[in-house]
Amino acid sequence: MNAFEPSKYGPVLEPLVLRADLPSLDSGVPVGTAGEILKGLTVDTAFRGFDLAEREMAACCISGLWLLHDFLEESHNISQQIDSRTGSCWHGILHRREGDYSNAKYWFRRTGEHPIWPDLCEEATQLAEKVDRDGQSEYLRTQQAWNPFKFVDLCQCVVNSGSATETLCRNLQLCEWQILFDYCFHQAIEKTT
Repeated sequence: MNAFEPSKYGPVLEPLVLRADLPSLDSGVPVGTAGEILKGLTVDTAFRGFDLAEREMAACCISGLWLLHDFLEESHNISQQIDSRTGSCWHGILHRREGDYSNAKYWFRRTGEHPIWPDLCEEATQLAEKVDRDGQSEYLRTQQAWNPFKFVDLCQCVVNSGSATETLCRNLQLCEWQILFDYCFHQAIEKTT
């Protein structure tokens, strides 16, 4: 399972990645206190104490933080300007959450095969094993590769249903966020030779 360790992100990012409640499958409700902190956040202030290797990936982290705290417009303003598969991935997640499912799929087509898909597929399979079987989410147990389009469809079917499958999707969405954020963070600070 995903061993998400917020402490490794440093004193600025750690409190922002800790969230007590599970993000909803819809646009959610922004929390003003987080918004005030995020307004003052820049790539330089967020990564204070780290040597930045890739500023675009650091910007992806900031886009992800806005999204985590349900500030979809602010997240969108950042992700739409990042012309990479990772920027497209954040953009797809955002549109899925706002209920613009066809647009989410557009951005996932632009994402293509993302390096986080194998880890996300494994996490999804493990999470699905812990939930009562139902026809909607059964594919998660047997999938061989992550399919972001099927996940968009599943979220669309269960959003605001209060079902066990919705809870599974919310947990998987958080896991997706954690894996993608962690990937972006490491890409932002690790120099390639």
